[in-house]
Amino acid sequence: MGDTTPHLMICTCEKTMPLDAQAIGRGCAGQIAQANQLCGLEIDRFKAAIIDGVPVTVACTQEASLFREIAEYLASSSALTFVNIRETAGWSKDAAAAGPKTAALIAAAAEDWSPVAAVMLESNGVALIYGRDEVAIEVGRRLADRLDITVVLTEPADAPPPPSNEFPIVRGRVRNGRGHLGQFELTIDDYAFPAPSSRRRLEFGVPRDGAVSTCDLVLDLSGDPPMFPAHELRPGYLRADPRDRAAVEKVIADAGHLVGSFEKPRFIEFDDSLCAHSRSGITGCTRCLDLCPTGAITTDGNAVAIDPAICAGCGSCAAACPTGAASYALPAADALIRRLRTLVQVYRKAGGVNAVVLFHDADHGAPLIDALARFGDGLPANVLPLRVNEVTQVGTETIAASFAYGAVGVALLTRARARHDSLGLRRVVETSETIVAALGFGDGLVRIIESDDPDQLRSALDAAPVGVASQKPPSFIPRGAKRSLIETVFRELHFAAPMPVDTVALAPLAPFGSVLLNDESCTLCHSCVAACPTSALSDNPDRAMLLFTESICVQCGLCEATCPEDAITLQPQLDFRAWNAPKRVLKEEDPFQCIACGKPFGTKSTIERVVAKLEQTHWMFAGVNARRIDVVKMCENCRVEAVVNESFDPHAAPRPPTVTTDDYLRPEAGKDNPTNKAFK
Repeated sequence: MGDTTPHLMICTCEKTMPLDAQAIGRGCAGQIAQANQLCGLEIDRFKAAIIDGVPVTVACTQEASLFREIAEYLASSSALTFVNIRETAGWSKDAAAAGPKTAALIAAAAEDWSPVAAVMLESNGVALIYGRDEVAIEVGRRLADRLDITVVLTEPADAPPPPSNEFPIVRGRVRNGRGHLGQFELTIDDYAFPAPSSRRRLEFGVPRDGAVSTCDLVLDLSGDPPMFPAHELRPGYLRADPRDRAAVEKVIADAGHLVGSFEKPRFIEFDDSLCAHSRSGITGCTRCLDLCPTGAITTDGNAVAIDPAICAGCGSCAAACPTGAASYALPAADALIRRLRTLVQVYRKAGGVNAVVLFHDADHGAPLIDALARFGDGLPANVLPLRVNEVTQVGTETIAASFAYGAVGVALLTRARARHDSLGLRRVVETSETIVAALGFGDGLVRIIESDDPDQLRSALDAAPVGVASQKPPSFIPRGAKRSLIETVFRELHFAAPMPVDTVALAPLAPFGSVLLNDESCTLCHSCVAACPTSALSDNPDRAMLLFTESICVQCGLCEATCPEDAITLQPQLDFRAWNAPKRVLKEEDPFQCIACGKPFGTKSTIERVVAKLEQTHWMFAGVNARRIDVVKMCENCRVEAVVNESFDPHAAPRPPTVTTDDYLRPEAGKDNPTNKAFK
């Protein structure tokens, strides 16, 4: 029987970086083999490791394709994992101290991401080219053999008619557009066809507004403002300045390949039952709608709807969603925090101190880190890079978990000029910074580094303040949906805090907080209970009572907007005592006793207030009609019985007296008799 111990293969990459095998051994389990040229002279060591089919981790990503090819050739069943320790740790002026970080990177790579569902986009190559002159016509001519072309010109005054009509050329101006690759729909005004007799220039017929064009892709060469928000992220929408020849050539090249089936990740998982957007026509939470850069999120009744074909995966909605209705899938929040847990804990176990977690993406952050390693000083030994799909997907729960597990700082690497608004990320950083500072970790420990320069990145990391590491970091394993994950993380963060406090005041729109109740105004109508999407506000079926559970309040504002008495005010905060306490009674009253049967119903204050108001202001319940007020003091059953038995409608005006012949014949029936007046 062969060896079943997992194998870890590390390499100095031809002695260009030192490796601390002892530190790696303290943090990583399994049999460790060290080489100097694993991909060349020592390739047999890799072959020997995979021959028994045991899991193998190779600390090299540059030659991953070579190692996979060898494993396939040898029909090995070994599970292969590859991790980059060269650009992220070994190639650095601090490489001698990077042993604990190397161990952490290797261990974290073993944490798997969950598989992500895909969205299919279908394009048949129907293309609309939107331009203003012959540039658009020329682009259409060059693409006509690959795409089904229609050219729409906004300023065709000098456009010469083509010698043959290979594709339609029309006049028009796009009023609005919607859709994505394979399903665009454009509304066009001033729409007109050219006259076949056009001689020197295109002459057009009578225009009309409101024409609708459907197509698979749009080539925008108009020079006008983009048709869509965050247009560079809209699949199938290609845009270039018609005066920029290089940009036009790129559009031509890209458009020619947009025919067929295309797969994109379904970045966001959405559960509309958790959405706190609206109830009964009253708007509550709009965080995702306010942040989505592409317009993929729209209102859909009480919830919102996310179009996965338009969603570009920035993750701002998932980071901001207070209920967990929108959650990121690449990876899920709990999977990301599990990798973070391994990264920080193994770093400490291997002897590392003052860990700073650097969140970065693959498109911008990874190349910047690579350039810093190749041409600069490399990353500091205490900076642990953690790649995510988009930095804007990182939420408060992930940052809080970093400090709970023992990190002393968090940095989020973004572009110097972001592709879309980073308001959501700034809010996450502001909330997180407020919390960790209040709990004694230190000030300025959560930062956004906006840089396209590797050396500037290194300088920013070197200048970062060092916080206070937790002396009792928890080892909890994150599980479950986002909101329950948030509750777990913040309770553990409070436990791990150097100087814990009970309450932290937060800025508006923070997803945690309390409600302040005006006791005098509240009538215990429970409209707020019916509106609350998380059941943070609840009632007691046996008592006139309003209860509140702070740990599940998401500050959506529906209770505040719904309350008919304006008795509720939101208070953003993080109250750890309230999070660990049972339901809190906001208001409680004795019930009113039915005057007929004694059954409790309503509340004393409400019934007494209604009675007093009716007696003072309404003719139906005053004077001779005062007995009608008793109906208000009865429960629903006794009220119906009283109305039926006494044969009166409590909402009807008094009946006129019954008039007989004797009433008119009596001598004393004088001028003051109201019944006589009608016959005068």
